[in-house]
Amino acid sequence: MLSVGSCGGRLRVAKAGGAALSGFVALALLAGCGGHPKGVMTPVALAQPSTTSQVDMLVATTREPSGDPATLFSGERSPTLSMTDVAVSIPPDSRRKPGTVQWPRKLPPNTETDFAVTRVRELASDDEARSWFQMHNEGGHVLLFVHGFNNRYEDAVFRLAQIVHDSGAQATPILFTWPSRARVFDYNYDKESTNYSRTALEDTLRTLANSPHVKDVTILAHSMGTWLTMEALRQMGIRDGKIAPKIENVILASPDIDLDVFAKQWVDMGKARPKFTVFVSQDDRALAVSRLISGDVSRLGAIDPTAEPYRTQLEHAGITAIDLTKVETEDGLHHGKFAESPEIVQLIGQRIIKGQTLTDSEITLGDGITAVVAGTAKNVGNVAAATISAPVNIIEQSGTRRKKVNLEETLTSAETSENPTQ
Repeated sequence: MLSVGSCGGRLRVAKAGGAALSGFVALALLAGCGGHPKGVMTPVALAQPSTTSQVDMLVATTREPSGDPATLFSGERSPTLSMTDVAVSIPPDSRRKPGTVQWPRKLPPNTETDFAVTRVRELASDDEARSWFQMHNEGGHVLLFVHGFNNRYEDAVFRLAQIVHDSGAQATPILFTWPSRARVFDYNYDKESTNYSRTALEDTLRTLANSPHVKDVTILAHSMGTWLTMEALRQMGIRDGKIAPKIENVILASPDIDLDVFAKQWVDMGKARPKFTVFVSQDDRALAVSRLISGDVSRLGAIDPTAEPYRTQLEHAGITAIDLTKVETEDGLHHGKFAESPEIVQLIGQRIIKGQTLTDSEITLGDGITAVVAGTAKNVGNVAAATISAPVNIIEQSGTRRKKVNLEETLTSAETSENPTQ
């Protein structure tokens, strides 16, 4: 029997089907707590006078249109990329806790107490999208968010609105939302949907990088969306021979990526990579289940970055890892700390998105948060950004089994095969 927390107390669940199924049941119970009304995309009018804030975003999606203005898009796949201008109203800070999405208890939402959509406009052409960007240009800085597993269209829209508002990020928000059916047992469908969407994300990133109005792009990806992000960047690196220089920062929050696969994706991008920051947490229950159903291979988002061999490998790769294990939020899965911790979301907006270093004089994250960059492992302080100078070696150690993927050898082998005369 598997004992798990549920909305109504403790519930014992039979292990029918093994550990993976039990894990999915636990996820379903945890994810099912605190449900909210579905279909919130129908715009509502703001009360006057209003004390709310508004976040304007451009939403690009590979989802199939639903034909219902309350949902806009379903979890099915579309061969055509759709773009939509969306405005979200956020209640005053006095009526909500930072780090939370204030879902309405009933429809239509009350804009003074709930997140609410106040504008939806389809952008039918690239010219309309360019015009939108020019009207919402924040100094040429772009924050592109890629959501994770088990997300509806509206989930991703409200989450990005919350991140932008709470972080204070001075950047133009763009959401890339891929076809998730938003059902726990459709994990494999969602994973295949990320593969289906990687070229669309690659093209979106290339369009942004080629725009004269864009100075730099920061990608913030969560969970399964980190896989999609890495695959799109890998494709760009292979296709173009490099990652577009304007893509300066990539933030991977709770990355649901096999360590071996991440190592290979890293190499395939080429040598001129963006600056990477990874948020990890060893108590992430969603990643624990993902590991169960993925051949018991460790996920990148669950490593201890202060332990060897990870610390040295992160140093060699120039990857910043921020350990959130001891950060407490209301997320029962411990999988959304990057957005639900006010300190972390402000870090994203005020420091990482601008490519700045972390120092004690600039920001205090609180006890228990560890940053690991270029060989410095300590509570945040005097952490220098590292130039990516060498490929990362990923080593997985499980019990008595030890497996090493030497990316430096992989890279050397790849270069030799491309240049056989060397």
